[in-house]
Amino acid sequence: MTNQHLKVIAGIDTHSDTHHVAIIDETGRHITDKEFLAVGSGYRSIAAFVTGFGPVLAVGVEGTGSYGAELARVLTAEGIRVLEVMRPNRQGRRLRGKSDPLDAY
Repeated sequence: MTNQHLKVIAGIDTHSDTHHVAIIDETGRHITDKEFLAVGSGYRSIAAFVTGFGPVLAVGVEGTGSYGAELARVLTAEGIRVLEVMRPNRQGRRLRGKSDPLDAY
C-alpha cells in the first residue's frame, strides 16, 4: 500500500465519539477516507493510517482546542505536522450537503 513517491495530506473532521479522516495526494487527488473512534487506540490507528500512504506533508485537524486536542498531541508526538483547520460556515455546509467525509476532505 505504501508508495514512497506519493506525498499525502490528511484532513480530519473531529467529533466527540468519532473522527473522520480523509487522505489526498499533493495534487489534491482523493485517495481514501475512513472513520475512527475518538479514543487512544483510535488516535494511534489514525497515525498509522495517514502514514501508510507515503510521506505526510501535513494533517489538518478541526478543533485542536477541543475534540481534536488529544489527537493533535498524538500526531505531533509521531513527528507529523499538524495544522488547525477552522470549521466551515454551518449554513454553507448545510447548503452543500453535510457529511463527515466531505468535511474531512
